[in-house]
Amino acid sequence: MKDNTIEGAAFVMERVCCALFGFVTYGVHMTMYTEDGRIWVPRRAKTKQTWPGLLDNTVAGGIPHGLKPMESLIKECMEEASLPEEIAKNAKTVGCASYFYQTRKGWLQPEVEYVYDLRVPPPEVGSQYIPKPLDGEVESFELMTAQEVIQHMRSEEFKPNCAV
Repeated sequence: MKDNTIEGAAFVMERVCCALFGFVTYGVHMTMYTEDGRIWVPRRAKTKQTWPGLLDNTVAGGIPHGLKPMESLIKECMEEASLPEEIAKNAKTVGCASYFYQTRKGWLQPEVEYVYDLRVPPPEVGSQYIPKPLDGEVESFELMTAQEVIQHMRSEEFKPNCAV
């Protein structure tokens, strides 16, 4: 790849088509938590085509062709949570999760998620660290304790790949 073009690539495929062919897709997932241990949890918009109304990682999204994982995370932070690059670039890489997801049609979708954590001050200290929906993919953000997050996971209120 050169300058975000497809130079040298045999072809580029839309992410939504990858499950049909069993191609691996890549994404980023970031958990933003406060110094006192609470976690910012978004509720996906009811208009989303996939998993409408479910809870999600603070910021998550597919890595588009031509972007590196951190570049994609910075883009997603702004689009989904109104978090500027100055804040997003402080996210720490904490690992990578690979798994297969079985679609409703029975196709196996291999996925790799680059996982990040971002520790921020509590909202009482700095409002610039409060995520706010921007692109319409997120309905709202709620600050939850770890126990509340676990309870919602057990109730299957989270998108399936958030509790991997």
